[in-house]
Amino acid sequence: MTESLPVNVITGFLGSGKTTLLRHLLAAPELGDTAVLINEFGDVGLDHLLVETLDEGIVLLQSGCVCCTIRSDLSRAILDLYSRRQRGLVPPFARLAVETTGLADPTPILATILHDPVLRHHFQVGNVVTTVDGVNGLANLEEHPETVKQAAIADRLVVTKTDLADATTLSALRCVLRGLNPAAPIFEALQGNVDADRLLGQEAWNEATRTAEVRRWLAAEAAHSDDHEHPRDRSRHARDISAFCLISDQPIEWATFGIWLTLLLHRHGSNILRVKGILNIAGSHTPVLIQGVQHVVHKPSHL
Repeated sequence: MTESLPVNVITGFLGSGKTTLLRHLLAAPELGDTAVLINEFGDVGLDHLLVETLDEGIVLLQSGCVCCTIRSDLSRAILDLYSRRQRGLVPPFARLAVETTGLADPTPILATILHDPVLRHHFQVGNVVTTVDGVNGLANLEEHPETVKQAAIADRLVVTKTDLADATTLSALRCVLRGLNPAAPIFEALQGNVDADRLLGQEAWNEATRTAEVRRWLAAEAAHSDDHEHPRDRSRHARDISAFCLISDQPIEWATFGIWLTLLLHRHGSNILRVKGILNIAGSHTPVLIQGVQHVVHKPSHL
């Protein structure tokens, strides 16, 4: 009998804590038999977890996890990793976790796993874990269609930043989430600290338990895939959202940078969905990870 490895999808809007959750999961010993597909190593900050580089774009972490980047097409990335597993080039992982971008509609990803003629013989959909920003979640659900799909299709909903949100906001957010997805349990996470096994257990995907709207989304994606092009991890609603990157080849003075970032977010925070960077700070022996969402900047951490 052909094995069917579960593919777990980790999704969530920009700044919802997906990266923090992923870093926590990657460090968990109980997930040592997991392979993880991410967008960019630099986004997650894995240097402190790295044990060995197995190949270009593929690394082995302290927990035993195999971690690799999605270079272009999702199905090709999965099949390439599976081929390496079969040839003994990477450890024999028992499950796969896929991180989406913050602007991704997860429906095409699930449709790829469910309907790709090659993938479905070796893989099945496992759990869909969606992170929801406890502070900005209500506004995101109202303004960005991707967040609605991310929440509605989830098996597990993880509300983050509960220490920064007031009780009234969190109660209203839970109410909206239960309306979108009555069946999904809602977890709360501080700094990504959630029981890894409860999120990425071995339960199989059951489309019959989804809401009628989710089933319509999946059916539409299945029909859309008849052109045999595999959907990539991208948003169809993000035409008005752009990204840019600032690069410095010199160490950065922390005080100067802090003043600049504070002024930037004070003036334009409502229009800045996400700030994330790994900085070489003058006088620091390790890189510093900074993250912010709109007007909120989180405590920097050394990697």
